[in-house]
Amino acid sequence: MAEDYESVLCVKPEVHVYRIPPRSTNRGYRASEWKLDEPAWSGRMKITAKNKTAFIKLEDKNTGELFAQAPVEQYPGSAVEAVTDSSRYFVIRIEDGNGRHAFIGIGFADRGDSFDFNVALQDHFKWVKQESELAKQEANQSSAPKLDLGFKEGQTIKISLGNIKKKDAVGGGKTRPGGSGLLPPPPGAKGGVLPPPSSQLTPHSPPAAVPSQTNAGLLLDFGSPSAPTQPSQDLWGDFTAAGSGTTQEPVKSGWVQF
Repeated sequence: MAEDYESVLCVKPEVHVYRIPPRSTNRGYRASEWKLDEPAWSGRMKITAKNKTAFIKLEDKNTGELFAQAPVEQYPGSAVEAVTDSSRYFVIRIEDGNGRHAFIGIGFADRGDSFDFNVALQDHFKWVKQESELAKQEANQSSAPKLDLGFKEGQTIKISLGNIKKKDAVGGGKTRPGGSGLLPPPPGAKGGVLPPPSSQLTPHSPPAAVPSQTNAGLLLDFGSPSAPTQPSQDLWGDFTAAGSGTTQEPVKSGWVQF
């Protein structure tokens, strides 16, 4: 079962165990008061975790026989305490499984080993805290009423396909039926049909050529609204007749008569 699974968090090949004097005051432990050159025991240290509890196990290097273990349920806490004068020494509380416990000192020859020991315990109890928070959130979510997002009886949903309509309006125009391909009439023109081509008009013979005399007569009577009269044979006769009844003024001296 998952509850019986025990994981290994950290292993250090060498650790020293010291007998420590009883603490007479509330001040922290000091490693300088121990006999550091005379450890009581030396061996291997292993940190394991089972569920939420971590175990500091002191084992023989060769046989793996368990010398002592300290269960840790909270860190930092009373089960593991750092000394005040060094980062390589700690005080742990060991238990024998029969309700008896004792405090011993442990120390590492390498400062990196003590750092790994500290980080392994911190990471485990950080994970324990996160698991506890997730369990609380799941409990709150399970107790809260769930939203019913399903369709009720007779309920429908309407979908608007606006993009398709827009596409038809832009590029879906159809050619008008019956289109002849001709351009539409200009504004103001009566009727919507253009006159037929010149080939379909009723043929008429071109007007006869008018002699040059007739053209001259038309020029003379351009401003008359009535029908033009037949011009005389003499092109200059009208001008002579017009000037015959008038008296010409004498030419003044000093001017040349044209």
